[in-house]
Amino acid sequence: MSSYFPIFLLLIIIFITQRNEKAVFKNIINKRKTEDSEMFELAQKFLNKECIIYTFNSQITGIIKEVNEGGILIEKSGTLEAVNFDFIVRIREYPKNKNGKKKSVILD
Repeated sequence: MSSYFPIFLLLIIIFITQRNEKAVFKNIINKRKTEDSEMFELAQKFLNKECIIYTFNSQITGIIKEVNEGGILIEKSGTLEAVNFDFIVRIREYPKNKNGKKKSVILD
């Protein structure tokens, strides 16, 4: 009987931590939905510019071709890619050096 107590306690701790992570992610998504109109207006300023789009787990480099209420259409190496506003964290114009050439190393 006493050997089951630590296992039961461990399962409760795992359940609570998993539940908290899901709640945090849901709060982020819900907050982002209210900010989508602001992101839409800001993203339009980057039309036809080469940008770095940061998402939760990656970054995408390409030319922003179209911005609509749902997301962004990016041209990357001759192919098109769509990114939903819910997953965009940051948009940044591709940095250039003093001669106007693209930087080879970008440190964030």
